[in-house]
Amino acid sequence: MTIHQNLIAGEWVGSDAIRNINPSNTNDVVGKYARASVEDTKTAIAAAKAAFPAWSRSGILERHAILRKTADEILARKDELGRLLSREEGKTLAEGIGETVRAGQIFDFFAGETLRLAGEVLPSVRPNIGVEITREPVGVVGIITPWNFPIAIPAWKIAPALCYGNTVVFKPAELVPGCSWAIVDILVRAGLPKGVLNLVIGKGSVVGQTMLDSPDVQAITFTGSTGTGKRVALASVEHNRKYQLEMGGKNPFVVLDDADLAVAVEAAVNSAFFSTGQRCTASSRVIVTEGIHDKFVAAVGERLKSVVVDDALKAGTHIGPVVDESQLRQDTDYIEIGRQEGAKLAFGGELLKRDTPGFYLAPALFTEATNDMRISREEIFGPVAAVIRVKDYEEALAVANDTPFGLSSGIATTSLKHATHFKRNAEAGMVMVNLPTAGVDFHVPFGGRKGSSHGSREQGRYANEFYTTVKTAYTLA
Repeated sequence: MTIHQNLIAGEWVGSDAIRNINPSNTNDVVGKYARASVEDTKTAIAAAKAAFPAWSRSGILERHAILRKTADEILARKDELGRLLSREEGKTLAEGIGETVRAGQIFDFFAGETLRLAGEVLPSVRPNIGVEITREPVGVVGIITPWNFPIAIPAWKIAPALCYGNTVVFKPAELVPGCSWAIVDILVRAGLPKGVLNLVIGKGSVVGQTMLDSPDVQAITFTGSTGTGKRVALASVEHNRKYQLEMGGKNPFVVLDDADLAVAVEAAVNSAFFSTGQRCTASSRVIVTEGIHDKFVAAVGERLKSVVVDDALKAGTHIGPVVDESQLRQDTDYIEIGRQEGAKLAFGGELLKRDTPGFYLAPALFTEATNDMRISREEIFGPVAAVIRVKDYEEALAVANDTPFGLSSGIATTSLKHATHFKRNAEAGMVMVNLPTAGVDFHVPFGGRKGSSHGSREQGRYANEFYTTVKTAYTLA
């Protein structure tokens, strides 16, 4: 089997390979991917530093053409790349293709942004002096991405980094290197100069730590666990570098007595269980007022009976497998914790066998949970949700906000009063009304509050706040 190599200083290198395993069928090896060493990573950083002067001053049409070609190829190959994504991560094929399309749209958006780079010209308060305010690239950007969105998250970090003239050292999650390798390959063939983008696949303790330790990395954007995010922050403070963190979530979905039951059930099930619950925006806390509680729980149970858990590539599958054995063990451990805490496992939670060996888990729905239980406080990152009964809207809002996280928050209601109040008072970076908490557009800002995020927002025009630095220049007329 061919080894997919790392890209360092414009050359494909590496022979020490890891196997990429299909979680729907553990007998299926998706591919072999080279593992980078400390020295490889240092060489990649040096290459990005050397390439920065020329790339940061490159013409906007050159950058536009490369990003646009990349977008076009991703979209043209959406079925192929979507299938690759589903094989290596376990999303259903429909979700894999949808995520691939989103990646193409992100590159297309930032191709356009290269032609909209703007500044300001202002008069000084002093006579005969002009002031120009411009944005310039930061320098070498380290990009560290997670396994749960293996093509979209790399896209929404790499595209703006290149758009604004930065060079990149990119470490994807070692668990799902296939889509990341494909994006890098597409960018190289689109004409990206040597050294501008460097791919280093490998362990966080090796590749990621080397990036954190380097004074030549001027900015790091990270999506992943809260614990690792804190280490990224501490290391970045030491080097006085910019850092951007997207971390955990324990997102609430509130259901009020006046909600449209069908809308509430579909939004809650989608939020909690689709993509196998492996989304930082997933709702694992469902907060339901007492007047609709019993009807809602019964309706969710009926809806879950129709949900098919199977091979991600199989037609008719709604939910694929958990990503790997370690994550499956974490999910089942939390299911046992929920039982021990006194919550009632009302539906699912058992391991499933299918035609192929994989990490299959029935969606687990707990009832009679309270907000102080571990299953209500800690991020599980799997198809496990807890229903918390509350008296009224005021209590629901208080419980929703009673969390150290603040990424996404949702509500199901037909009351304009409650919807408006919730949008204003939910302590989250993103709020959804009668919609799943997971699912955002590619052209608007993404990010949270409290323990979920740190730094400026990702995506859309807000991305320039992280990937550029502001310069103010004065000129005597």
